[in-house]
Amino acid sequence: MLIQVCLYFYCKFLWRCLKFVMRKLTGRCELQRICYNTKPGASRTMKIETSLRDSKSKLLQTSVSVHPDAIEKTIEDIMELKKINPDVNPQLGISLQACLLQIVGYRNLIADVEKLRREAYDSDNPQHEEMLLKLWKFLKPNTPLESRISKQWCEIGFQGDDPKTDFRGMGLLGLYNLQYFAERDATAAQQVLSDSLHPKCRDITKEEISKFSKAEWEKKRMDKAIGYSFAIVGINITDLAYNLLVSGALKTHFYNIAPEAPTLSHFQQTFCYLMHEFHKFWIEEDPMDIMEFNRVREKFRKRIIKQLQNPDMALCPHFAASEGLINM
Repeated sequence: MLIQVCLYFYCKFLWRCLKFVMRKLTGRCELQRICYNTKPGASRTMKIETSLRDSKSKLLQTSVSVHPDAIEKTIEDIMELKKINPDVNPQLGISLQACLLQIVGYRNLIADVEKLRREAYDSDNPQHEEMLLKLWKFLKPNTPLESRISKQWCEIGFQGDDPKTDFRGMGLLGLYNLQYFAERDATAAQQVLSDSLHPKCRDITKEEISKFSKAEWEKKRMDKAIGYSFAIVGINITDLAYNLLVSGALKTHFYNIAPEAPTLSHFQQTFCYLMHEFHKFWIEEDPMDIMEFNRVREKFRKRIIKQLQNPDMALCPHFAASEGLINM
């Protein structure tokens, strides 16, 4: 333990010395070097975030959590602190502002998502009820819902006749995401729902046939390898997206797709992507039954995290104007 502490302080001291030497040699502070030498997007923003957070200056440390309206003034204060002439370095202020908008926006997005997650579904709230009924309408446009409390809810993957009980884990966030997917990507959502309801005929080898009785073979042959509860899986994937966000794993993605502050829409678009990809992954894994869900989900989670470790990764670049990052 003592060795680790000593090593930490040694590296910190060595790093500060290196920064001092680099400033003397280049005539530029670390923030300038990052902005001028690193392309816009996650690579630049994450380096700026680390530099600000690890700085000795209280101004720089707190700049990552200022109100969005205070960012412009904060940039001016940083430029003054670092003795950087904005007239000589006009691009620096623009680049720093773009980075701070993303950093502060990510923190605010976590707060917005957390607020929805903590808000329980309330069947006495007309807005909540309206969203739930819209979810049915978007997923089953040609099938009227016979009543608010109905076994029909099982047709879109809820566990019982009243969906409100299934939202306990993720609160309103689960409903927000499901409705967004069903409304904004209706064709894909209805196809995923259809796939989840239908069994897949598995190819059974002669060796497998010899091991089973006729009844067992028929059960295996028509095993629901695709089948899963659409709504319950959607809430589960919401949990996955939430944890990726809170852990910071989604910074790579959001800093690459959002020219400025990432918003709730960006989060919901990411949820849509995860639903698409999980559905394909589930089919590729060809599980024997729904009991393998946790195994498949964990394998999928690890694959997404590995992708997000690439600083150039954008999970769903088609959802945002990525070109807005150019020359910022």
